[in-house]
Amino acid sequence: MADDVSYDWAPDACAIAGIGTTEYTKASGVSVTALAAEASLAAIRDAGLEPGDIDGFVRSDYDETSPAALADSLGITDVGYWGQTGAGGAAPCAMVGQAVAAVRSGLAKNVVVYRALNGRSGRRLGKGVAATGAVGGNSTYLELFSPWGMTSPGQFFAMITRRHMQQFGLTERTLAEIAMVCRRRANANPAALMHDRTMSLDDYFAARMISSPLRLFDFCLENDGAAAVVVTSTPRARDLAQKPVLIRSVAQSTGTTRIGPGQMYPVLMSDSLTELPSRRIAERLYQRAGLTAADVDVAQLYDCFTITLFLQLADYGFCSQEDAAAFVESGALDLGGAIPVNTAGGQLSESYIHGMNHVIEGVRQIRGTSTGQVEGAEVSLVTSAPPPGSSALLLVAP
Repeated sequence: MADDVSYDWAPDACAIAGIGTTEYTKASGVSVTALAAEASLAAIRDAGLEPGDIDGFVRSDYDETSPAALADSLGITDVGYWGQTGAGGAAPCAMVGQAVAAVRSGLAKNVVVYRALNGRSGRRLGKGVAATGAVGGNSTYLELFSPWGMTSPGQFFAMITRRHMQQFGLTERTLAEIAMVCRRRANANPAALMHDRTMSLDDYFAARMISSPLRLFDFCLENDGAAAVVVTSTPRARDLAQKPVLIRSVAQSTGTTRIGPGQMYPVLMSDSLTELPSRRIAERLYQRAGLTAADVDVAQLYDCFTITLFLQLADYGFCSQEDAAAFVESGALDLGGAIPVNTAGGQLSESYIHGMNHVIEGVRQIRGTSTGQVEGAEVSLVTSAPPPGSSALLLVAP
């Protein structure tokens, strides 16, 4: 760990003042820009602001809606700041961090952070892709992997799952428990896609194998929808409609071990498949916040797959690598457990908005409005993807 990773970070200087989502569906019937506008307007109104009060936007590098198109849809005529970050699922917490940087530097006052996608009726991110013939294809160096059958994220995470099974005793039963915890939280959340679909252990194991050892319910949902938040300074937030949710700290990292060029697949060429960026992020995040894992009341852990959530438990200090499987199977992740996770259902059972819905749920927990509310929650961890890069937030009560 470096001597100092706090830099000039100012805890609690900015806050999330408004949140908004669309309905989560399998076929929205509208454009991605329309979804982004709906979620953003909901967040703006939740904060007690008007579109004309917004002077900044931050989006994911995977988003198909430009800040200019969104501003036009909202009737905003002059945007003073716009930015984007990624890659992919690593973006949401980093996007909030970029909004904080804009506000703190004076580039903007009120920034909308958004993610919108037609992830089922349009571009399906989990779909396998073939090599394009270009070196560095799709930023993943596909020409080094697809000829050997590595064409999808599910296959990539299946290989990491196998390594953890061999090295640390991870079992399929452990993954099943993660899937079922998320499903139970979705069953309590009327907005979740899986609200009306319960799942038993038998249901989990009866589901088809997609990329061994990962079954259907180890994979996140594919759906349409959008989510957005408004970030502003804490003094301004205190004068708005909602109780502000303070941004205690933000961190990003590509990790301290060599992970290879490009994104995702080259991680398989790294020195270790168990040394991931989330470990480095946890160090930065907690140091900047002046907190430890023991202070975290609830966590929204990025879960594009069950294994993705599992990978982060030890890195964020909730257990050891060796004890992680037993920790999960003990019921530690459910309400009343040591660290309740993904309390709206997560990407496995609520909605896949590339993790932006995790930020929304992190805010709800601090506001006390979650359908899976953790009593007395004052510190909420939100994470965005483990490899190949990652980001995370700590949200706290005012």
